[in-house]
Amino acid sequence: MAQAPAADKDSAMATLAPKRQLAALRMTQPIKLDGVLDEAVWREATPATDFIQNRPNPGPHEKFPTEVRVLYDDAAIYIGAVMHDVSTDSIPRELTDRDNFGNTDFFGVFFDTYQDKLNGYAFFVTTGGVQMDARYSPASGEDFAWNAVWESRTTLQGTDWVAEMRIPYSALRFSTAEIQQWGLNFMRQRKRENQAFFWNEVRPGVDGFVNQWGVLTGLRDLKPPLRLSLTPYVSSYVNHFPFNEQGKKNTSTSFNGGADVKWGINESFTLDATLVPDFGQVQSDNQVLNLSPFEVQFNENRQFFTEGTELFNKGGLFYSRRVGATPIGFGQVTGQLRRGERQADGSRRGGEFVVENPGVTRLLNATKVSGRTSKGLGVGVFNALSNDVYATVQDSTSGVRRDVLTQPFANYSIVVLDQSLKNNSFVSLINTNVTRAGSTYDANVTGGLFRFANKKNAYAVDGRMVYSRRRGTSFGSERQINDQDGYKYSVGLGKISGNLTWSLNHGIESDTYNPNDLGILFGNNNISQSAQVVYQKFKPFWKVNNFAIFGVVSQTLLYKPTRYQAFSTYLGANTTFTKSFIQTGFDFNLDAASHDFFEPRSRPLGDYYVRVPGNARLVWFMNSDSRKKFAYGLNAGMQHYNIDDRLPRPRRTGYSFGAYPRFRVNDHLTFRYSIDWSLAVNQIGYVNGGLDGSQLLDQPIIDLLGGDFRTGRGPVDALLGRRNVATVSNVVSTAYTFTNRMAFTLRVRHYTSNVHYNDFAQLRRNGEEQLVAYQRNRDNTYNAFNVDAVYSWWFAPGSQISVVWKNASADELFAERATPQYFDNFNSTINTPHNNSVSVKVLYYLDYLNLRRKQ
Repeated sequence: MAQAPAADKDSAMATLAPKRQLAALRMTQPIKLDGVLDEAVWREATPATDFIQNRPNPGPHEKFPTEVRVLYDDAAIYIGAVMHDVSTDSIPRELTDRDNFGNTDFFGVFFDTYQDKLNGYAFFVTTGGVQMDARYSPASGEDFAWNAVWESRTTLQGTDWVAEMRIPYSALRFSTAEIQQWGLNFMRQRKRENQAFFWNEVRPGVDGFVNQWGVLTGLRDLKPPLRLSLTPYVSSYVNHFPFNEQGKKNTSTSFNGGADVKWGINESFTLDATLVPDFGQVQSDNQVLNLSPFEVQFNENRQFFTEGTELFNKGGLFYSRRVGATPIGFGQVTGQLRRGERQADGSRRGGEFVVENPGVTRLLNATKVSGRTSKGLGVGVFNALSNDVYATVQDSTSGVRRDVLTQPFANYSIVVLDQSLKNNSFVSLINTNVTRAGSTYDANVTGGLFRFANKKNAYAVDGRMVYSRRRGTSFGSERQINDQDGYKYSVGLGKISGNLTWSLNHGIESDTYNPNDLGILFGNNNISQSAQVVYQKFKPFWKVNNFAIFGVVSQTLLYKPTRYQAFSTYLGANTTFTKSFIQTGFDFNLDAASHDFFEPRSRPLGDYYVRVPGNARLVWFMNSDSRKKFAYGLNAGMQHYNIDDRLPRPRRTGYSFGAYPRFRVNDHLTFRYSIDWSLAVNQIGYVNGGLDGSQLLDQPIIDLLGGDFRTGRGPVDALLGRRNVATVSNVVSTAYTFTNRMAFTLRVRHYTSNVHYNDFAQLRRNGEEQLVAYQRNRDNTYNAFNVDAVYSWWFAPGSQISVVWKNASADELFAERATPQYFDNFNSTINTPHNNSVSVKVLYYLDYLNLRRKQ
């Protein structure tokens, strides 16, 4: 038979594959979960076979067959899978910690229990028995932060490997209908050939994933169980910091206790609560030197805020790090200290100093209620409470201490309604609210969003409208906040399936839009529009497996007053070579001269901006074959600016380099290293730290800029500096996995960033700059060092013992003490006092159904 032309094969990848069906078999006798499918009932069940390749070459049927059968009873659903192969040596078996695939084969099962074609569950197990589980949703995509309690066993049998799973109904949510059909798919990875197969074909040119699953039939008389579990914990900490001050202990200890509770309110909804939570063992944040006008966004590492939050992430209005964040009055404590003063008798009375100023807000509790009805309506309710936080200050003369409130009692809440519609579409309503006790402000944000796709899932329109409302006074003052009402909207239209896709987008964020009490927004007051085109080749050709090229044209304006900000173009491409499996690609930006209204730190926006010359930026990257014992990733970039001839300055340039080697010693031990280096030459930016009226060398500049610190009026114009910024980040990590339930990881990070100023300029209105003779040395160097060592043992389903050692230090050097020498900075970091913490935490999972069964 003649083969279809390549173009036809590619176009076929853009239409939904026919949906397969598989009947589950109800069993009446229990089976032993041992990875050996020797019970007669397994042979009675209909097998799912003939998997279809998804990568690297979509379309071909599998060469080494897979057979999967599904059983169920009143308590759980069972999956038995046999993966045939050519030999035992063809089956890699690296051990990793949970939710990490590693260099190994795996088998996975997917369930869409309400068949809404948008939301689903996945359960994976590797040849070594390592478990992974995930949730799928339009908001979070593939979310491996979700963890369920289920069981699995794997065995090697000749040239085959076998996976046996028991997934209790308590890990799923489904309706009470007498006869049910679920969305279903199976996945197999053969790592030796870098091949992935699905039972129901998943075509890369089709938009969406859950909508491409098949159907599980034969489910009758399923009764959602009482889903009730309690996971109490106890933890103990020993902290050491060398204060070496009289009357102050270098070592402190603490003992904590609390619990997590999960309760299935009904067949659709679950309450998930954490009482007196302890997040002291989460991985340390990657602290950096921030020279930008915006805050640094950190990753969320607390499991309660990463697990099962797909509904709350709709619309991007929830930044979970706000809950339990740095107190809002943390930086205001020094302004409330009583200063030293001269007494009437001529003696001097010392002032106050800060003894303790907590940098985190301790939560009292946090609760989530979420679920989805049989009609496709998702409902989510989140609530968290934090207590008052106080800083402690002390009189240096009398020794008397007093408390300064830095964070009042606060309530954080989110409500989400999300209706799934036909054709991979949805409409959603989200509300976030922060209410604080006392005389400070409260905040409320309400947003609606939608996505409508046509019947063929080829075109879609989407959009959102958000309103923010803040009422009250700024913390610690009687001044009314000035961004009480704001709004944001965006709308987009595009072709979403096929080799060629495109989209058009337009949006506005008003000058008073502010969702940052429970969300994150780096800058409002914007009008933006963009057009994007993507072309992808899914089938292998020439010497590559696939190819993608994408281009974007975008423009931004200041909303109020309406002024030009930036115009940029972007072109990128990537591919994977067929034989070597080397991935490579590039990103190229070409930007016109732009106006940065945020860098001057002046309000209101519009009068002042920093002019950034037109520039071009190219970044190249490459990743080697991850199956090899030694693998690596590389990237290198360069940014080249036009000369700004308004002032006698040299050209701005930027360089970057990253290397990420990994060596897998064996199936248990792996070493990783990463280095990221960047250098910005002749960068123009706001002088970090501003000006200080108490500094003699600052006073002439303050007068020149139009400020008057004697009357409390700061500079009108801004001070800019031409600086070189060199940053190096090194991370060394190792992982030793003893078994599929016990592992040790060690991560060491050193970060240093050095800023050297060459000259300074006065920024006037409309981007005009004038060089000034500013003599004060504003160079600075920031160093951060962290060690995170974690031993974890899952000694029973859902139950864990973890022992963690954390070591942290940071220092910032100014003026003459700042140094550009890397090893000088490293030595300075090592010799800086370090905070050490050793903790032990025990979690024990108690399931009501298991307890009742034992009784």
